[in-house]
Amino acid sequence: KMTQHMRDLQLAQARKPPGPSSPNAAKRLYRNLSGKFRVNYTSFDEGSLAGRGEKEKLRKSYLFQSNAALFEAVELQDLDRVQELLKQYSPEELDLNTPNSEGLLPLDIAIMTNNAPIARALLQAGAKESPHFVSLESRSLHLSTLVREAEQRVNELTAQVVNEAPNTDCSEKEKQLKAWEWRYRLYKRMKAGFEHARVPDAPTNVHLSVASSSSVQVTFWEPLSVNSAVVTKYKVEWSCSPTFSPPLGEAVIDKLKNLHFTIRGLVSGTAYYVQVSAYNMKGWGPPQASVPPFAIPSNWREYDGRAPRRRGQAEALDHLLGQVKTVHQHCVCHEPCKIQPQSRKHSVSKSLKHLFHPSSKFLKTLKRGLYLTAIFYKDDNILVTHEDQIPVVEIDDTYSCLLMQDFLWFTKVSCMWDEILWLRQCVTVSQSSCSCILQTRFKMLLAISQMQGLLGIQDLGQVFFEPVKDKQGNILIVTLKEVKTNQTFESVRWVPICKLQTSRKSVSSPEEPTALDTLLISVQDKLAYHQRSSHALSPGLYLGYLKLCSAVDQIRVLVPERLPNILCHVKIRSNPNISREEWEWLQKMASVEEPVPAEPEAETSQNHLFQELQVAIKELMTLVNIPLQEAKDFRLYSQEVLDFGGQVSFLLLLPPSDDVCTAPGQNNPYTPCSGFLTLPLQIFELGEER
Repeated sequence: KMTQHMRDLQLAQARKPPGPSSPNAAKRLYRNLSGKFRVNYTSFDEGSLAGRGEKEKLRKSYLFQSNAALFEAVELQDLDRVQELLKQYSPEELDLNTPNSEGLLPLDIAIMTNNAPIARALLQAGAKESPHFVSLESRSLHLSTLVREAEQRVNELTAQVVNEAPNTDCSEKEKQLKAWEWRYRLYKRMKAGFEHARVPDAPTNVHLSVASSSSVQVTFWEPLSVNSAVVTKYKVEWSCSPTFSPPLGEAVIDKLKNLHFTIRGLVSGTAYYVQVSAYNMKGWGPPQASVPPFAIPSNWREYDGRAPRRRGQAEALDHLLGQVKTVHQHCVCHEPCKIQPQSRKHSVSKSLKHLFHPSSKFLKTLKRGLYLTAIFYKDDNILVTHEDQIPVVEIDDTYSCLLMQDFLWFTKVSCMWDEILWLRQCVTVSQSSCSCILQTRFKMLLAISQMQGLLGIQDLGQVFFEPVKDKQGNILIVTLKEVKTNQTFESVRWVPICKLQTSRKSVSSPEEPTALDTLLISVQDKLAYHQRSSHALSPGLYLGYLKLCSAVDQIRVLVPERLPNILCHVKIRSNPNISREEWEWLQKMASVEEPVPAEPEAETSQNHLFQELQVAIKELMTLVNIPLQEAKDFRLYSQEVLDFGGQVSFLLLLPPSDDVCTAPGQNNPYTPCSGFLTLPLQIFELGEER
């Protein structure tokens, strides 16, 4: 119809004069055209708007029902249903802090029926008490009114049910009567719960620690009493006076998922006293002073005025690298790079030749030599070539014995994937020399460039800590990288790891597998290592165990398999800071000749650290499978606290001096049996930096 109308319109326009006879005629024509051609679109828009309106109404209705369902679950004391609703909807969608028609919130009902599990679940979701209850009297009056009105309604419905003859209306009245009887009992229970409740006891285990040179942290537990009402918030107060007169500040904590608070903006070297009190619907309970009673903001570096070890190091190294690049810009090795733009035709033909050169393709089989393989993975999938092979390129077909120094040099290059072209240009100058080492390293850079070009990816990831070797003289250097996004590539594709492992036909015997077969068999172990090595520790102070072993060409360090980028360790506490007083005590402990120094005074931060260290040392010795009796000669490294980013710090536990590093062939009594591995020290340092 619309097409026919257009044709008719064109014919009409052809018969008519070139323009409308008057402005009004033009307006009429526009209105007619607009009306005829706009009908379907307007109806569509109106329909879509109506549809959106209906959807919004349905959504609001659904959320209203979920809010009613939450109130019902709390009233019926159905903890599972409450947890399900809190997990399914956000607090905003549930209207968690919007009072119902009786002026009550879900949390009010939970705490006045003394249902602690439901109240805690609501509190952790961000529930609040009703703002209408500004005093004890207002809460008592409100509850009395609810009970009175419910009782009156029950009496009215009872009279109606008794006096009316049995019919449909009577049956409906009986249902209403039962509902109001249940609500009457609920309000009476809430009123009784409020009347019998008392203010909470003081919080327990109130511990004060120094968080930094300008802050202290207080942690605490709930009151022990089970007879008082549910605690809904806490108050932390601090002062420079033990009598808290005058008080310096206070903070109310109503998010009860983690019971701790950090007081910031304090003056270093000043003693601060802290106390904590709890609140429930009956009011604030008595305060509990912290242990120790005061803390002095400080840091261990203030003991001898030591500056942070790594301050400015990264910036200095970047500046140094920039200077080196600036000097090399005028070097003869960069001349080919400079003249490339002037001969576009030559560069294009050269690149085309490179594409068809045998060395520019991924290898299917290995000969005797040194190779580079890159493993990219995402979830349970891995990148392979179109021949279903893990990408492999040749480094050197005459190199059958990889020197550890060359391998460690390659791992350092992995920190500069974007600078490979520049490194190649710098190494080219020395290629003509007789140095086999330089020629091998230049071939490594060529292989990296080739792999980057074939994959179209600059960052090849992290180098696995040891090459894969076979008895035929093949050596594989392996890089690993996890791909987070859904990327597609031209020369490779994604396949499930299990499919690759089952479909590949081995060309070697089980007794003497090739390096490629060994890689494929162990690929999941290597991926697991790569994932674990990227995990970070949670903030806190840790006790680490340093154990080294040496070989002819390297030193290796003991690390746990579950976290190979960190020394063997246990957590001492969540606060990473060591205060000046604690460090001073550690220095004294390290200087005494007795293996176990006298215990520090009670109710001091030093005593608390002493107890934490005792627990941590026992736990660490159990972890590394060393009998506690054999560890009597172990010592704490007292030169510094190892700081990692300000949120993680380490104290080191060392074996006796002669046993820190075990020489080849030496009997080592301090090495655990399983669950650990040894990494080359340089590999460990690179992993730690990442």
